Amino acid sequence: MKRSFKKYIHLLWQSVLFWSLAMGFFSIIRYYGIDEEEGFTVIEDFSGHQGTLKALIGFTSIGALIGIVYASIDILFDKYTSNKISLAYNLIVRTLLYFITTVLIFTLIMDLFSEIYNINLNTDRGWWKKNKSFWATILYIVMVSFVFSFIKIATEKFGKGVFIKMLLGKYKKPQEEKRIFMFLDLKDSTAIAEKLGHFKYSQFIQDCFYDLNTVVPKHEAEIYQYVGDEAVLSWPYKKGLANNNCVTLFFAFQHKKQSKATYYQEKYGIIPEFKAGLHGGKLMVTEVGVIKKEIAYHGDVINTSARIQAECNNRKVKLLISEELLQDLKISDHLSSTFLGSVLLKGKQEEVNIHTIAKV
Repeated sequence: MKRSFKKYIHLLWQSVLFWSLAMGFFSIIRYYGIDEEEGFTVIEDFSGHQGTLKALIGFTSIGALIGIVYASIDILFDKYTSNKISLAYNLIVRTLLYFITTVLIFTLIMDLFSEIYNINLNTDRGWWKKNKSFWATILYIVMVSFVFSFIKIATEKFGKGVFIKMLLGKYKKPQEEKRIFMFLDLKDSTAIAEKLGHFKYSQFIQDCFYDLNTVVPKHEAEIYQYVGDEAVLSWPYKKGLANNNCVTLFFAFQHKKQSKATYYQEKYGIIPEFKAGLHGGKLMVTEVGVIKKEIAYHGDVINTSARIQAECNNRKVKLLISEELLQDLKISDHLSSTFLGSVLLKGKQEEVNIHTIAKV
């Protein structure tokens, strides 16, 4: 509940700020200096600097309300319907709600301004049907919505901050970064796939990764890739170390699955178990592709992380971490680490010390 509220507040301030600025900008391009243009007749209430200021206040107020309402609609849909109805149906219902609430917001603000400034604005029932200014504004809102949606989708796709860096061309040339990687893999995936069949197995994986996504933001992780039944997560080095994010995420994911054990048992007859390998260090990051662009990481850190995770079965543990990364962590009192020895990972010339971490 606390996390949902934080998510709502985060989306709310972004939405209010964006729509307030967008609608404020619209009022400027719509009304500023329009009374000075030849061939235009402007009603007295919206002429001159006073009229422009009134329009700016009005449209900014509309933008703030739109931001609040749209954010509320989005959070409700993401929480209750994103994994239950088709994208097309979701889009249709959302758009309908956006339109209805936009009409109500415009009516409310116009009524308010009519009272405050003694302006004769028509807000009779159905006023919006033949109001050309309203439909011009709706067209602008639709276009701006695409921009806002594009920014949200791009941010979700590439991760916080990464989209802006791509936009600025930071990764056109390879850059060195220090990051932590976690390879998270479903245990006994082959046996589960044979038991469930490919269709139900696909639903099973979808549910697992949906639950994973509920804990990722809290631990400031970025999802780098989904590969079959495996997810690859990443953190900037300092963020991964902060509050032991790179470790506590794994236990948070376990707790999430345990809390839904009844759901998984009734629907699939299986409660999913995942194993994970963690390692960190310096590697190269760059933008690859032309038709489909992606951020790619190149270096020994990724290979070592994957091979540490593969060692989980041999050691009969769920979580393995390299000693190099463990030394930089400040393990809290409710966690304990156990040294499992050295292992020569496939493809490496030097042995790597590995540990397992468990809850006390």
